[in-house]
Amino acid sequence: MISKIPTYSIAIIILFLGLSTHAQQDPQFTQYMYNMSVINPAYATDDEITLNLGVLYRSQWAGSVGAPHTATLFAHSKLANRIEGGVSFVHDEIGDVVKQTGAYADIAYILPVGVHSKLSFGIKAGATFYSTNFNGFVYSDPLPDPTFAENINKTFPNVGAGLYYFTDQYYLGISAPNLLQSKHLEDNSGVVSEASENVHLFFTGGYVFTLNDDFKLKPALMTKYVNNAPISVDLTANLLMYNKLEFGLGYRYDDSVSALANFALSPTLRIGYAYDHTLTNLGRFNSGSHEIFLLLDISKFRKGYDKSPRFF
Repeated sequence: MISKIPTYSIAIIILFLGLSTHAQQDPQFTQYMYNMSVINPAYATDDEITLNLGVLYRSQWAGSVGAPHTATLFAHSKLANRIEGGVSFVHDEIGDVVKQTGAYADIAYILPVGVHSKLSFGIKAGATFYSTNFNGFVYSDPLPDPTFAENINKTFPNVGAGLYYFTDQYYLGISAPNLLQSKHLEDNSGVVSEASENVHLFFTGGYVFTLNDDFKLKPALMTKYVNNAPISVDLTANLLMYNKLEFGLGYRYDDSVSALANFALSPTLRIGYAYDHTLTNLGRFNSGSHEIFLLLDISKFRKGYDKSPRFF
């Protein structure tokens, strides 16, 4: 069975690459390495005693009119031998006009592929709840576009899939959190007014370099691909000190630079913050983007908490 894993992996990757997509729409995250459950259903820690919880909130392009706000929530844990499951939620708002909430259940199957390495196959299934509210919308033209004449409330089923290869030192992942294209707006009285949620392909990776007993360097990468849109590339490097304080810098290609920091308040609780400075022309109209996260690890057996630090 293990000898066939590379064949299965290549087949799934080819399937992802063959999907028809058109534009980048999914929310972006600077601290993606701590929000992996939302991006990749195959993300796994393979820790049988701990329930992992996390929340992340992002305010993008602060100070600009109608700026996006995104909140995510995830919980996952080992359910049985080689089986890990969880739930993930993503709520995204653009001004007071467009709201979108995704609720998903995740399941992953983990296979050992070496002495210290494992490969996880994951799927997620759920629905996206999409709504628009154009009440009080101010139009610049004397005759409003009929596309915006009616509020919309729709629910779209969706599924996602991913692969996640990990050891204690590094990880590699590839995923498509939403495989089904969902049309949000449709033709109306001959007026073409169609928008759809397109498939996004994520590739992620990270490594932990042990400099000494107290300092570790943690570079990470996230690439987001959508057909007919520029590839989004995030590069991040964090320095972890004494397994408690972590800070670093990030660069999103041709878009922004970031400063990141997080701190372990206890062995079970970590809080983090990131600030993005926009490099494009949009920087003239906003004061940057802000992102905070909270990670909580709970022992399922009400025992004392004694485990190695959570690097990813």
